[in-house]
Amino acid sequence: MLRLDYLSCVLTIASTVLVGRRYWEGWALATVNSVIICIIAVRTAQFGFVPANVFCIAMSVINLHSWRAAPTETLKPSTAQTSVASRPQP
Repeated sequence: MLRLDYLSCVLTIASTVLVGRRYWEGWALATVNSVIICIIAVRTAQFGFVPANVFCIAMSVINLHSWRAAPTETLKPSTAQTSVASRPQP
């Protein structure tokens, strides 16, 4: 039989690593993991985990949407970041 607790453990580690590396797939794995935690909570009658993980699901979906929708732009140096040597002398 599939051990959901071990699967959740692997998904937690994988999603944390992926989000840390700025991959949007990490948020998708976090969403799946929160669903699995809700299933575990209902099966073991630990209903306090359900609202927290429903909140985590909502946050993961919002973050996933914003990360996928944000256009990738190249960083442009601002005037505050230019070096003193490149500024015109009075």
